[in-house]
Amino acid sequence: MLVYVLSRNENLYSTKRLVEAAQNRGWEVQVIDYLKCSIEIMKNELKVNYLGKELPIPDAIIPRIGASRTFYGAAMVRHFEMMDIFSVTGSLAIKRSRDKLRSLQILSKNGVDMPKTVFASNKSSAKDVIALSGGAPLVLKILEGTQGVGVVLVDSEKAAKSVLDAFYGMDVNLLVQEYIEEAGGADIRAFVIDGVVVGAMKRQGAEGDFRSNLHQGGSATAHKLTRKERSTAMAAAKAMGLHVCGVDMIVSKRGPLVMEVNSSPGLEGIEKSTGLDIAGKIMEFIDKNVVEKESEKPKRKRIKKDKIGA
Repeated sequence: MLVYVLSRNENLYSTKRLVEAAQNRGWEVQVIDYLKCSIEIMKNELKVNYLGKELPIPDAIIPRIGASRTFYGAAMVRHFEMMDIFSVTGSLAIKRSRDKLRSLQILSKNGVDMPKTVFASNKSSAKDVIALSGGAPLVLKILEGTQGVGVVLVDSEKAAKSVLDAFYGMDVNLLVQEYIEEAGGADIRAFVIDGVVVGAMKRQGAEGDFRSNLHQGGSATAHKLTRKERSTAMAAAKAMGLHVCGVDMIVSKRGPLVMEVNSSPGLEGIEKSTGLDIAGKIMEFIDKNVVEKESEKPKRKRIKKDKIGA
């Protein structure tokens, strides 16, 4: 079994854990910086080159695509898919998940609850947007923001109007969401693999910060999901077409509300807070979809290893 982890940094916790988990199964695994890959497209022939040499054909890939490189990374994943290589995360699902507006539209269509959200152009009246969102306090989110960056809480309509006018003046795309006060600056991340929740943690924002992201100083503890939280997480993952993902939810008076579905969730927080071997469970998913089905597929010719270089 040959597995590629598509990651730009082999020293990241998540990348190292995936490599370790694959090696524990006796598999050959290599970290591939997808930005250093190039692809060849010819009639009835698709190839991937890495560092100037043709890559051997793997059995599976594990995409760890950064948000700022979604287009290129998803294109690489799609190329491997076209070569009939199993991908833990599909290219289309990656692109869907990175578009905050599209994600919410998909979740809504599939009956998954979320905070009320308004999206409008900069030609819209800020006053109308505030009213449609239910009034202050409100949460403003830049569409291109990640890891809690570009998320602002405004506690009055006057402040909301000022911030909206400023962002619209810079031609920034924004989502305006109702503020769920009872969440108390905490959220729940449920880790879903192959349609089943395999672990969950509660993330609490740093003191004075309503954002719960660990990158913003938040803390994480193991969390036992309620039946509703579990079913919501699985429904969100299914709606987004993600076989491996982190579903972020907040607790509200009307039940769990999905904030985001992350197609490349970090492993450090969930593994350290729960003590679970999440990386190993991802390998089990690959095993189920590649190793167990290998006998059903015709043997493919492989490129000799010496073509890849170092």
